[in-house]
Amino acid sequence: MNQREEMSTIEATESPVTPENLMRLGLGFWGSKAFLSAVELELFTLLADAPKDLATIQSELGLHGRGAADFLDALVSMKVLTRADGKYRNATDTDLFMDKNKPSYVGGMLEMANHRLFGFWGNLTEALKTGEPQNEARSGEDFFAKIYADPAQLEGFLKAMTGISMGSAMALAAKFDWKDYETFADIGCAQGVVPVQLALAHPHLIGIGYDLPPVAPVFNRFAQEFNLEDRLEFQGGNFFEESLPQADVLVMGHILHDWNLDEKKMLLRKAYGALPEGGALVVYEAMIDDNRDTNTFGLLMSLNMLIETPGGFDYTGADCQTWMTEVGFTKTRQEHLVGPDFMVVGLK
Repeated sequence: MNQREEMSTIEATESPVTPENLMRLGLGFWGSKAFLSAVELELFTLLADAPKDLATIQSELGLHGRGAADFLDALVSMKVLTRADGKYRNATDTDLFMDKNKPSYVGGMLEMANHRLFGFWGNLTEALKTGEPQNEARSGEDFFAKIYADPAQLEGFLKAMTGISMGSAMALAAKFDWKDYETFADIGCAQGVVPVQLALAHPHLIGIGYDLPPVAPVFNRFAQEFNLEDRLEFQGGNFFEESLPQADVLVMGHILHDWNLDEKKMLLRKAYGALPEGGALVVYEAMIDDNRDTNTFGLLMSLNMLIETPGGFDYTGADCQTWMTEVGFTKTRQEHLVGPDFMVVGLK
């Protein structure tokens, strides 16, 4: 069959094959960058006060006349804005999660994606060929050492972690059976979104946020914003060098994927050792589905670990359950949290 006959056959089928999905994937960065630019411009914070027309938005954000209408209308088509009577307003989810003046703001992760990750992902092909990180490490810098040495950069990074964990923190508060436990410790707590959400939802809980010492002032300010400083305590430490805090439940969210397999198992062993009999470890990530063909976000997050870390990778729920059993946990289970995130619970 020649090429013309093949095309005729495709066109004659009931559901013709088209390149639509391939083009959508290949040009997906167009929509992503338009949205990230809106985050950078703080458009959604501007529109949280009241709907505004094109001329007002142009004036307040300093947008050139060429492209401004297309930019805003593209955001309407992507359902992050709505438009009525010539005025633009935030969509419901945009207004809740993308207004910088609301405590529910999750844009920190998107700010980091815009300023850092967008460029680094341009080197994915090289990462796939070399297995080497493509971030600041390419110029000899240690990203984590750099940000933890700069309070302003550190706070931005910790807010980014809040952005990626907010939904899971709320789901964890609702879906895990907390009534049988009194204390918890969030390992790698960042700004403290998980401890805050757990404490807000369960007034009987007392929690620890555990992270490197420079995180303390950011965590404490965040807890104070919710009047939880009497129930949430920060504990500084390095989980590679020290024992983990003791509590009824330990939480590791978006932590294990930063490290290689030996380091993952070491942290799980430390968690097992810190827990009392009857205690629980909760690990949550954008876990790859066991068949490795459905959770696209989890698979792409693993590629992000390729770009960002020397040995990190994401994993399936079955992988995590196997590792937990190896270090001593007697019962394990997996449960969906929200979006691409799942939790694996191990009982001691």
